[in-house]
Amino acid sequence: MFAKKTVKDVDVRGKRVLVRVDFNVPLTDGLVTDDTRVRAALPTLRYLVDHGARVIVMSHLGRPKGAPDPQLSLRPVRRILQKLLGRNVVFVDDIVGPEAHEAVDRMVDGEIIMLENVRFDPGEKANDPEFAKKLASLADIYVNDAFGAAHRAHASTEGVAHFLPAYAGLLLAREVETLTSMLTDPERPFVAILGGSKVSDKFGVIDRLLDCVDTLIIGGGMCFTLLVAKGVSVGNSLVEKEWVEPAKAMLTKATTKGVQIMLPVDFVIADAIEPDAETRIVAREEIPAGMMGLDIGPTTVELFKGEISQARTIFWNGPMGVFEMAPFENGTKQVAFAVTRNNRAVSVVGGGDSVAALKKFDLEERVTFVSTGGGASMKLLEGSELPGLAALQDA
Repeated sequence: MFAKKTVKDVDVRGKRVLVRVDFNVPLTDGLVTDDTRVRAALPTLRYLVDHGARVIVMSHLGRPKGAPDPQLSLRPVRRILQKLLGRNVVFVDDIVGPEAHEAVDRMVDGEIIMLENVRFDPGEKANDPEFAKKLASLADIYVNDAFGAAHRAHASTEGVAHFLPAYAGLLLAREVETLTSMLTDPERPFVAILGGSKVSDKFGVIDRLLDCVDTLIIGGGMCFTLLVAKGVSVGNSLVEKEWVEPAKAMLTKATTKGVQIMLPVDFVIADAIEPDAETRIVAREEIPAGMMGLDIGPTTVELFKGEISQARTIFWNGPMGVFEMAPFENGTKQVAFAVTRNNRAVSVVGGGDSVAALKKFDLEERVTFVSTGGGASMKLLEGSELPGLAALQDA
């Protein structure tokens, strides 16, 4: 059960509702190239509009340096939101100033306005109480639906919740429920697949997963630190030397818990991370000096696919190699297809590069749940408190 009150627990009719969404979307030449995060916020926004709220949408976009940056305006996102909602969305070139207040004062029930990028004000990232109070002065109720930013203690994600009745949006609630129930009550076998470059980034998640999974599959650059911990020489592959000893402790814990850790047995290697690099396939013990593993090899692919096919709960976060380049994409591609082919399993993909991989191979619609928050999902899974969630009203 979700531990916080949601937007459905409050009467919003005629109320000014300030909604923090995560519209941090990719832009190219002023155009939104991926509207996934905008679509994810639609259920909450439609619910509020349908129930007569006056909806004030706010978000960050990119990393402006606490000042207006035309290249990072939310105006292009407003056009996408308007199209997806099928209704007018008023854009305000302001955040907490007179123009914003005047726009809010003119609102009628069921109307939506969008404020400019909250990170244009230095008070946002600083979680400045005065800026948070100014945001709160625009509304009667605060709703956080920005799971992807819930691990940040910023003014619009945490600070404003101290000045208004604060509720979770439908996306935020679903994200938290899905990820936490996966840990506490998974259908078994539970197989987790982790990749990416650094084991240090996911050590807390691995430690938590070892308490609840049956099998942990590890690929990507992070696997080499674990291989070194097992005494394997890995050539010039990425190794975090200071994490070798913690990796040994991780392997010991897995043995104690009866968890199978699957590491690659062969690799696609090259001497450089280049799209035209000369590659070959070698066993993991045979990576020569000066060469590096940049993708899992075909034998590993088959082993991983076999394990994934037996699962009833799957969690995947992180690619198996440098999937952005054709010579090193096959491992990630085959894992993605294996996850999506297992129709009997609940499959959860934890944001970040895994989602990019699903999109690249046109598989996004074939998993049970895709998290919108890479960093936030990792923090939640490792047991860390999410400031944006903690600040909301308890159920």
